[in-house]
Amino acid sequence: MDLGLKDAAAVVVGGGRGMGLAAARCLAEDGARVAVVGRTQAALDEAAQALTRCGSPDTVGLVADTTDADAVQRVFDEVARRWNGELNVLINAVGPDSVGTFEELTDEQWRTAFDGGVMGMVHCVRSALPLLRNAEWARIVNFSAHSTQRQSVILPAYTAAKAALTSVSKNLSLLLASDEIMVNVVSPGSIASEALVGWAASVGVDGKDPYALMAAIDEHFGHPAHLPRAGLPDEIGPVVAFLASRRNSYMTGANVNVDGGSDFT
Repeated sequence: MDLGLKDAAAVVVGGGRGMGLAAARCLAEDGARVAVVGRTQAALDEAAQALTRCGSPDTVGLVADTTDADAVQRVFDEVARRWNGELNVLINAVGPDSVGTFEELTDEQWRTAFDGGVMGMVHCVRSALPLLRNAEWARIVNFSAHSTQRQSVILPAYTAAKAALTSVSKNLSLLLASDEIMVNVVSPGSIASEALVGWAASVGVDGKDPYALMAAIDEHFGHPAHLPRAGLPDEIGPVVAFLASRRNSYMTGANVNVDGGSDFT
């Protein structure tokens, strides 16, 4: 399907690896110009080279810690210079790294979760908005998490941050409706990310086997999907790409589960 992304200007925050990179590849394959943003230049350069091979006519890797508003602004200043002050797509795929029960988490861990899980997105949207408004069409897609709907006792700070991100995204969809800038959220379920594969190894499971990974999730967390396996990052990419594209012409304020099946909420 032609998503209407040829020559579109897109920024994927957290696009150097995992689900962010999977989404960036889908944009590149449809002919979008893609900037990937992350913390490590080497990983971003490698991702940019891969996106060029996928068909993106212009790729770049830009380093920023999204919790630093000034660093984020510098990234979008460079994007504005590179692409004539316009941006069609902003994807925020960065999430906080905060694991521990309510009683285990420190105040600093709570602050870190909210800085990484909410304020990073706020900084990126704030800096991108002038460019998005300058473009003929624009979309924002933010990554939330399925744990906001099926709680885990070891993820209270992570989940609270993602719930806040979902709420802010809903508010943005209302605020930006008059500009016809569509804002949606994707909530991945149990996806074989680096973090989840690493956790599986810590409990003696081959996390690269999606069936073994789902069995471990069921055993340790009691949250199996309807499908008998975990998802793969590449199964998130096409959903995000559609939401970020011109083909998505009337969907905004939605939270889309990509989770292998779960109870409707």
